[in-house]
Amino acid sequence: MTLQHIAIIMDGNGRWATSRKRPRTFGHQAGVKTVRSTIETCVQQGIPHLTLFAFSSENWSRPAKEVQKLMDLFMRSLSKETPELMKQGVQQNFIGDLSKFSSKLQKKMVDVSAMNPEKLTMNLNIAVNYGGKWDMVQAAKKISKDLSLNKITADEVNEQTFSSYLSLANQPPVDLLIRTGGEHRISNFLLWQIAYAEIFFEDVLWPDFNASELSLVIERFYARERRFGQTSDQLKNDNQQEALDA
Repeated sequence: MTLQHIAIIMDGNGRWATSRKRPRTFGHQAGVKTVRSTIETCVQQGIPHLTLFAFSSENWSRPAKEVQKLMDLFMRSLSKETPELMKQGVQQNFIGDLSKFSSKLQKKMVDVSAMNPEKLTMNLNIAVNYGGKWDMVQAAKKISKDLSLNKITADEVNEQTFSSYLSLANQPPVDLLIRTGGEHRISNFLLWQIAYAEIFFEDVLWPDFNASELSLVIERFYARERRFGQTSDQLKNDNQQEALDA
């Protein structure tokens, strides 16, 4: 069992700040440090794909001042962190409806996405103004358009075809989904891609989710039995056959 793709709902920044009698934005700033350590840990452990839920399509309903500070923090982080990520071989990709952001921030995301490290070690997907339902609807629209243009036929529309129209079309499905902050919700995140993901809801707030916490979750992931609809006996027999074939 190989861990190819980790997705994380980074929750708890605001509560972390509030518990310290600080503004919520203070928690978001602290959360950036956790993002940095998470990326470093994934690179060190050879995880080729990491997707972070940075800003959901529902987050626009937050107080305007907080949203603006989040956008400012996002812009600064992109400028500051990108050179080091390039050195580590991390390719940044942005998924979501980017049209809602300022033209300046859109350009920054496009420019950063176009930067390719000399030696690729990991794809870092940053979900901004993203929602799983939106992802599936935009895929359905693209399929409908291609059907009308006779680029594909109705018989060719299956799960594999549908996946190829989603935001993470060229990447493997999520193996491990982590949500920090103690909430037990998926919050409209990668609804298609997490169909068979192992899910871990962690009580620790995001700014406190350090490298040790992540490594422990990964260790617990490897202790789980991933059956994908099979029975334990079937898996055991398959593993024995693979060993004999090897």
